Amino acid sequence: MRTLVDLGDSQMRALDELSKKEKRSRASLIRQAIDDYLGKRREKQSGDAFGLWGKRKIDGLAYQEKMRSEW
Repeated sequence: MRTLVDLGDSQMRALDELSKKEKRSRASLIRQAIDDYLGKRREKQSGDAFGLWGKRKIDGLAYQEKMRSEW
């Protein structure tokens, strides 16, 4: 799929230099950059949930049982 993205002159120059150095197309470099960005975002989002319960004084199972006993 094609998309249109506005880049600054310095970004284009940097992409052109990297493209020549790595012998890859600009499009290939941009796709790789997007994949890297999305991968890091996914890791961060899934890692955000870890440790949320750690600061609580009650055990998770004990809390769950207490909540269910109120039903």
